[in-house]
Amino acid sequence: MSGHSKWSKIKGAKGAADQKRGKIFQRLSKEIYMAAKNSGPDPSSNPSLRLIIDKAKAANMPNDNITRAIKKATSAGEGENYEEITYEGYGPNGVAVLVHALTDNRNRTATNIRVAFNKNGGSLGESGSVSYMFDRKGYIAIEREDLEVDEDTMLMSVLEAGGEELQTSDEVFEIYTDPTDFDAVSEALKAEGYVLAEAEVTMVPQTLSAIPADKETQFRTMLEKLDEDDDVSEVFHNADLDDEE
Repeated sequence: MSGHSKWSKIKGAKGAADQKRGKIFQRLSKEIYMAAKNSGPDPSSNPSLRLIIDKAKAANMPNDNITRAIKKATSAGEGENYEEITYEGYGPNGVAVLVHALTDNRNRTATNIRVAFNKNGGSLGESGSVSYMFDRKGYIAIEREDLEVDEDTMLMSVLEAGGEELQTSDEVFEIYTDPTDFDAVSEALKAEGYVLAEAEVTMVPQTLSAIPADKETQFRTMLEKLDEDDDVSEVFHNADLDDEE
């Protein structure tokens, strides 16, 4: 994980998000629905729901959409029947790829994901084939612009809050936590007055894998096709890319 910054990826993703906001709202609604259905509709006692609501608000999702998804999850009747599935596979040059999906049709989703891999120099693998190359971590980003806090001060705040690691660049402080401590660390930093530009539990590659220049466009196409699928929630990989467009 050392030396690996998520920030350039996040900035690129946020720029693209403006062009596909409706799709993002659809995905977030499904995630809110699942979190509320599985662990209750009250964000104060459901950290997973609280985290997704925070993510939805950061994406400027209307409160009515959030409320509607929660009500749908707690209303009488069966409603949607989503299941969470993780697909594992390889991109060009053996790059490890994890795909998290939330679907009401397993066959449809598996077919679409297999096509995205196969048509772009990749292949699906067995369960466990690449997941061991990633660590589940809490991730928090605090932008440094207009923040008069040096690295030593921030490190002290992170350690006192229970964080594990701080990475610093000119633009941002990036904080990694144990996933079980993520909620407590986030709340402690917010209580100190820090504004969290990004806060999520994510999968962090243990090491990065080089991808040849002549395979990069193909790999980016794979990522694009996966991201375009309505059933795909998140895609993680260990390719050493300078940015993500």
